[in-house]
Amino acid sequence: MHEGEDEMDWQNMLFQGWPGIARTLLVGTLAYVTLVLFLRISGKRTLSKLNAFDLVVTVALGSTLSAILLQESIALAEGATALGLLILLQYLVTFASVRSNSVAKLIRSEPTLIVRSGSFCHDAMMRQRITEDEIMSAVRSNGSQGLDEVEAVVLESDGTLSIIKG
Repeated sequence: MHEGEDEMDWQNMLFQGWPGIARTLLVGTLAYVTLVLFLRISGKRTLSKLNAFDLVVTVALGSTLSAILLQESIALAEGATALGLLILLQYLVTFASVRSNSVAKLIRSEPTLIVRSGSFCHDAMMRQRITEDEIMSAVRSNGSQGLDEVEAVVLESDGTLSIIKG
């Protein structure tokens, strides 16, 4: 074992040189512009409220952008191809789900009734892992004082709670 081999190389950890910073600035800017262009081309659906499928795609896009920025082994063209592929696949799946109920059911969760006629639907709440406190918070945020003022509460496929007043 060489002297100092077990010590951390603090200088290399904090700064590895200007070429790496220049690459990050250039490739990062170009990858960001590419991602924004792809998202604009793919339409509003890509940027809408997230359901579980959209969230996975969004996380994958962020992870891919991060890899493009920080891994020198990934060229901008390869990264842009990966971003484009993810957005294309998301577009194709949503295109198919709009045209086919079976694809839509496979991709998106159905809204769930969790309050009916002012009463909690405890079985549905357990399946959806939502508490009475979370529901009551949404009811109050909607301007109601309690469940007696609410006809229904629906847990939407994007995770929001819709309050239907009685």
